[in-house]
Amino acid sequence: MSIEYYNNFAEDFIKGTIVADLSELRDRFLKYLQVGVHILDLGCGSGRDAKVFLEKGYQITAIDGSSACCKLAADYIDQEVLCRTFKQLSFTEEFEGIWASASLLHVPYDELTEIFLLIDQALKPGGVLYASFKYGDFEGQRNGRYFTDLTEVRLMTVLKPINHFEIVETFVTDDVRSGHESVKWLNVIARKK
Repeated sequence: MSIEYYNNFAEDFIKGTIVADLSELRDRFLKYLQVGVHILDLGCGSGRDAKVFLEKGYQITAIDGSSACCKLAADYIDQEVLCRTFKQLSFTEEFEGIWASASLLHVPYDELTEIFLLIDQALKPGGVLYASFKYGDFEGQRNGRYFTDLTEVRLMTVLKPINHFEIVETFVTDDVRSGHESVKWLNVIARKK
């Protein structure tokens, strides 16, 4: 359902998100990584963050489940974007960092642990994950897409079976997009032990 939405509305979605200033969140993530390491942009959407990471000297593999977003993002970052769903992740200890900004929130709650296990597999030991979810306990359809909102408790529940992950920090932020100021986001940075 969500992938179909992004295929149908990719250009409008990208126009609404490509200018969002996530520099504070990116910097908070990057402080745990050395310049030049390999980052997976998981659910890259427009390619906004992948482009910044590339400009800062990082190696980037960008992935999105929407073929329309993949095409537009590839043009934007001037490199291939892999068209894969989260369940199709098949990397083994390839990345020092994984950036999943507002992407995993489309995974049903009862499937999140499985996806986090695939993320864990893709990270090198000591690697760092950033992920963000709308804050709350809602799960279901919202504006043509499927959303899983998380609180700190719901996050800990899905991460508990993964004993490799150490939560470095969780924090709540306001939405930076114009017209979305009332939306809160749960952010998590975790390290693979």
